[in-house]
Amino acid sequence: MRAFLILEDGTVFEGIHIGAEKEIISEIVFNTSMAGYVEVLTDPSYAGQAVCMTYPLIGNYGICFEDMESDKVWPDGFIVRELSRIPSNFRCDMTIQDFLEKNGIPGIAGIDTRALTKILREKGTMNGMITTNESYQLEDILPKLKAYRVGKVVELVTCEKKYEVKGTRDIAENGPISGSSHFNAEDYAKGIREKKPSTVRKVNGVGLKVALLDLGAKQNIIRSLAARGCDVTVYPAAVTAEEIIAAKPDGIMLSNGPGDPKECTGVIAELKKLYDADIPIFAICLGHQLMALATGADTFKMKYGHRGGNHPVKSLETGRVYISSQNHGYVVDTEKLDAKVAVPMFVNVNDGTNEGLSYTGKPIFTVQFHPEACSGPQDSEDLFDKFIAMMRRV
Repeated sequence: MRAFLILEDGTVFEGIHIGAEKEIISEIVFNTSMAGYVEVLTDPSYAGQAVCMTYPLIGNYGICFEDMESDKVWPDGFIVRELSRIPSNFRCDMTIQDFLEKNGIPGIAGIDTRALTKILREKGTMNGMITTNESYQLEDILPKLKAYRVGKVVELVTCEKKYEVKGTRDIAENGPISGSSHFNAEDYAKGIREKKPSTVRKVNGVGLKVALLDLGAKQNIIRSLAARGCDVTVYPAAVTAEEIIAAKPDGIMLSNGPGDPKECTGVIAELKKLYDADIPIFAICLGHQLMALATGADTFKMKYGHRGGNHPVKSLETGRVYISSQNHGYVVDTEKLDAKVAVPMFVNVNDGTNEGLSYTGKPIFTVQFHPEACSGPQDSEDLFDKFIAMMRRV
């Protein structure tokens, strides 16, 4: 079946329909990862967006449930050059075509994704429509595309109620452990999330309690903490600072998530209280932006964002360069940063944008990239160790 991708500037790509038979309007973004499409499809940070994968062949290893970052598919649509319908992988649980259909996600294949990416890089991120309607009328569609807004999506992706994940106790008795699964087919069919640690280098965080604010958290953030022995209590985004503080956590984790950080006004107000509480805080991605806003800094929308598993970031403290996984369209404005509150900690090597902050006189640090990186480079996973040392006040 023929399908069309229509951009708000009037550009039209014709390709082949994939996934669910459905018409959508969404913000079109691109991801430069060569692998990890399962993680991309299940990353809550993509809520309200349709993702173009720049790597030309997607789906060749199928869908592996244990690689999922949540139990839902979040992008509105999926755009690829070529979709592999016959995967080759002993871990494969489902083809990507069946996975998209099952989860109601439409897509388009067979288009020049390099040309699409160049348009988005030159003109900036824009809205688009994926449709199979061959009788479409541009004059009717373009006003709708220009009017589309992602809207408040944190409320959509956060957990419904508080839940707990116990840390891995074997770490204290037997040293570091390795090997685990995230999901399996039976759990997926029942819609039950298996919260097990991923294979990462672990340090002893046994006995530490972490409060994680779920703004659209990837499950590997939770697994990375649990793998180090921490007991994690996950809170919905609407939780009050008073409830978190009353639980007396050793540390607070602010997760990634979707959308414009400035729309999260309620969360920002609560984060200001947490900032004043002198509890160690580690924040990732959206959490990083929200903490900056809560302490008087500013954020702005980037031209086309950073999305992929190959972004270099430099530590301003050590000079070391890390290869990082990223997924964001907004960034903290360091021009409006008060050094008495926070100072830059990391910088993007490619474009000089901010990638992290260290808060002056506070046990708080935040990063724009993903140290839990699943899939992606594990260069910066030692930031979880830094967080544990901060919680232990050593």
